[in-house]
Amino acid sequence: MDSRNPLNPYSESPSYSYLLHSQNFQYGSYPSTQYPSEIPPYSSQQPDGPPEREDPAVASKERRQWIQKCTAAIRQLAYGGAADSLDEYVRLAETTARKCLHNFTAGIISLFGDEYLRRPTHEDLQRLLYIGEQRGFPGMVGSIDCMHWEWKNCPTAWKGMYSRGTEKPTIVLEAVASSDLWICHTFFGAPGTMNDLNILDRSLVFDDIINGIAPQVNFYVNGNPYHLAYYLTDGIYPKWATFIQSIRLPQSEKHSLFAKTQGAVRKDVERAFGVLQARFVVVKNLSKLWDKEKIANIMKACIILHNMIVEDERSTFTQYNEREFQESEEEDTFTVTPNSNLGTAMDRRSSVRNRQAHEQLKFDLIEKIWAKFGHFPNNQ
Repeated sequence: MDSRNPLNPYSESPSYSYLLHSQNFQYGSYPSTQYPSEIPPYSSQQPDGPPEREDPAVASKERRQWIQKCTAAIRQLAYGGAADSLDEYVRLAETTARKCLHNFTAGIISLFGDEYLRRPTHEDLQRLLYIGEQRGFPGMVGSIDCMHWEWKNCPTAWKGMYSRGTEKPTIVLEAVASSDLWICHTFFGAPGTMNDLNILDRSLVFDDIINGIAPQVNFYVNGNPYHLAYYLTDGIYPKWATFIQSIRLPQSEKHSLFAKTQGAVRKDVERAFGVLQARFVVVKNLSKLWDKEKIANIMKACIILHNMIVEDERSTFTQYNEREFQESEEEDTFTVTPNSNLGTAMDRRSSVRNRQAHEQLKFDLIEKIWAKFGHFPNNQ
């Protein structure tokens, strides 16, 4: 693909506008020129790399090859098409396009996985706790749920393990998402026969807390102190101190308002799954690969690119943070401190699964939400 061709979106004067490029490639900016030095392009012609002295014509050709291969990989992720559907657009054979996809996803995970698949840091927790308090849930840091990805070419010997009843084989993704759709926890690879409880037993979502390396979160609800952040969940999750479910059959106005508010805020993770599938159709379509490790790499790479987009678009949100422009009259009811690492792992595990603390926290949240939103006319 000639860099002087106006049909090339990466040329100096492309015919594609910024908006059209964002729609075609599901990303909001043009690739930077620093990436060729960070992600080594797949090349079957020169596996040992270019010579020390490069001919300008050869260097230009290699750069165009890198652009073609990255374009082929991104379009496969964005549109979910077959590898041979790109031969006319990027002039790559089916085998080369498929290898470009796997090398691209592996490079994305290697370079950006630590940053965009990280656990919430001290600053992240401060932001999440502030947003949760504004929405009526002090101490809430996100919502958790699972999503199934159908595996079309699942090996016959594994279909019984990955199929639930008469349904198709699926692989499950467990994720935690915040209000801005940032996915801060992922656990992918569980067979489709497992429900959310079985996946939770395998998941690493509370490992940092149990091992004593997670930051200490302290907050107040209805005047009572709490020391564990929590997630909003649906009804299948257990009644732990770190999970808050809705009320299935509310019998009072307070309970009805709580169920309505909890259901609205919990939809963050559902919206994150929907946006992820809309941006990267490869995750929405059936997976036609045989290798489970390559399937996992595609899922992780899509989540990393999704978080990149979320971070890039945060500055364009209309719901700005008022604390950036004026001093808050009310003091924050939460603090985030380094973990003191007191007690044993069994004690911390017991505190995570404390049912009594769950019931007390849920009662305080019901009172908090009624005091915060109960006076609105539509909640009477």
